[in-house]
Amino acid sequence: MKNRLVQKAITLAITVAVLMVGLMLISDVVRDRIYNRDRAVQSVVNSTAGSQTVFGPVLVQQCTREAVAKDSEGRAETRLVSFQRYALPDSLQHSANAQMQPRTRGLYQVNTFVLADQLTARFAPGNQLQGKPETSNVRHCDAPRLMLPVSDPRGIRTASLRINNQEVALEPGTGHPTYTRGLQSKPLAAAADSNAPMEVKLALELVGTERVGFVPIGGANQVNMQANWPHPSFGGNFLPSRREITDAGFDATWNISALASSARQGFLSGKSLCSPADPDAGFEQESSQCLEQFGTHFIDPVNPYTLSDRATKYGLLFVVLTFVAVGMFEVLKKLRVHPVQYLLVGSALCSFFLLLISLSEHLGFEKAYAIGAAACVLLLGYYASHILGSMQRGLPFAALIAVMYGLLFVLLQLEQTALVVGSLALFAVLAVVMVATRKVDWYAFGKSDGNAPIPPAPLPPAAPMQPWPLPKEPA
Repeated sequence: MKNRLVQKAITLAITVAVLMVGLMLISDVVRDRIYNRDRAVQSVVNSTAGSQTVFGPVLVQQCTREAVAKDSEGRAETRLVSFQRYALPDSLQHSANAQMQPRTRGLYQVNTFVLADQLTARFAPGNQLQGKPETSNVRHCDAPRLMLPVSDPRGIRTASLRINNQEVALEPGTGHPTYTRGLQSKPLAAAADSNAPMEVKLALELVGTERVGFVPIGGANQVNMQANWPHPSFGGNFLPSRREITDAGFDATWNISALASSARQGFLSGKSLCSPADPDAGFEQESSQCLEQFGTHFIDPVNPYTLSDRATKYGLLFVVLTFVAVGMFEVLKKLRVHPVQYLLVGSALCSFFLLLISLSEHLGFEKAYAIGAAACVLLLGYYASHILGSMQRGLPFAALIAVMYGLLFVLLQLEQTALVVGSLALFAVLAVVMVATRKVDWYAFGKSDGNAPIPPAPLPPAAPMQPWPLPKEPA
């Protein structure tokens, strides 16, 4: 190939393609570690309890009524049909305190918590038990019960119930056809009197994993939650009206009116108590068939697996920018760098991401990043000093690589502004390259020695001049 610039571009493209295969393999390793971490979380959930969502209490009464139906021959007959009537609290207050108790499975840490919830619900006089509109011709009703649905009752450690300052025994299960998991009280004969107010106090100690949430089932809902975890991710259908986050933990308060929520109507229509679909998205509801809820997710902002996965996505950009830096030295200093040397430099960059994920499992992300970046900068600086011809050229190259690692670390810490910072950095790199190469004659650089004009062959040296012999005079 006659044009040296085109030949070099093709060889570098092949080198980048080979390095992309290596980056893909490293990405597979990172995803495999993330999968193992998810399995560790699921193992802890299977042994303790999963994410917890609490709502209620709700007063429930089982009744039977007469219903007219037709048999197979078309004759009308009267049957007894069971149904439930409900009374929802007029006001509901949660005073919750969550203490983190991290657990480990091998190399993986899982954020579990113990929630101590002091729940107070008030049923005003005249808050009657209600059922569906067709619940006429009631034949019989059992004594009502108080139920408290919980998404994973395996996490219940202790629970005590007092109604109007009277201790009431609790039983497992709810007796509800949709919300089957949770607690229920013994039959409450006095609660059938709708003209008497009722105050319910429930002390609940609950174990869960990574998330806790509440359903605003009351007419007026207030939740005050404290935790010794400084990295909450509030989510769901409602955000806290007040929150205070410090290095020691957080304190948040929700105030939600039934006028702003459809949870009460959703309960009466039997909507599902859904769990969050994405662990990193808090309590985002994906279906209109789910009860409204809110709460917090105890996230780990320096999760090494998430950050390593994000860092690996910048691997190709790292390789390209480094090759641009080497190419600038090659053009401006009129050097010749072999494609194998480009491949070794790119391989050193790719090895950084493998060092990052492996070291972060033992040392934490920040220490692993510092060690991996320092090792790669020293190695590339030493190698560049030889391929570029001198230490004076290798040190600026190493400094440039160090700046790139620093920029990548900043991008990993940013979430909302990562795109704008990365765009400005790429624009700055492009501007530097354009300014530095503004006087380069690319036509002359692209020509190989074979394209140069052939100089004329030198003439052979002239023979020394001999004097002409003089004619002899006649004798």
